Amino acid sequence: MRSTRLQAMIEAAIFAALALVLDLLPSIDITPAISISFAMVPVFIIALRWGIKIGMLSGLLWGLLQLVFDPWIVHPVQAIMEYIIAFSFIGLGGIFKSIVQESLKNNQKSKALIAITFAIFIGSLARYFWHFLAGFIFIEYFAPEIENPVWYSFTFNGITMLATFVLCTIVLSILIIASPRFIVLKQK
Repeated sequence: MRSTRLQAMIEAAIFAALALVLDLLPSIDITPAISISFAMVPVFIIALRWGIKIGMLSGLLWGLLQLVFDPWIVHPVQAIMEYIIAFSFIGLGGIFKSIVQESLKNNQKSKALIAITFAIFIGSLARYFWHFLAGFIFIEYFAPEIENPVWYSFTFNGITMLATFVLCTIVLSILIIASPRFIVLKQK
């Protein structure tokens, strides 16, 4: 007999690994400080499929994988904020799980796409809030010449968040229109 809890955790781990692979692919680099990628899409799929807890677990696993394979650390607290906490908070997009799944089951794709957009915005905003916070707290370690670290962190993290939000929304919307089964769990 298959446990749905175990299935959720396995999917969370697999999709975290997929997010890492997508993140290691070349991204759209606008400046050295602004990089746009759709690597959050797998975590959003898990969050909308299983909810906040499993979505946060998937984000946490992705953050831990980032720490192993591609870290950028200036301080231990910064590493915790940007890899453990920030990546976990992507899973908050799972707050829209019920609306999205119900809409897709009832073939209301436009309603589902609106909820997915809000989910991606909430998850992106939550993640980049922690990057913003870590950015202005620890900016002295990597850019002490910056006079206004709050504005600098807000600007660069804000632009990155908005651009990543748009790209993830486009990619996930295309996936959901093509195949809603990415999100909808099978009924037993």
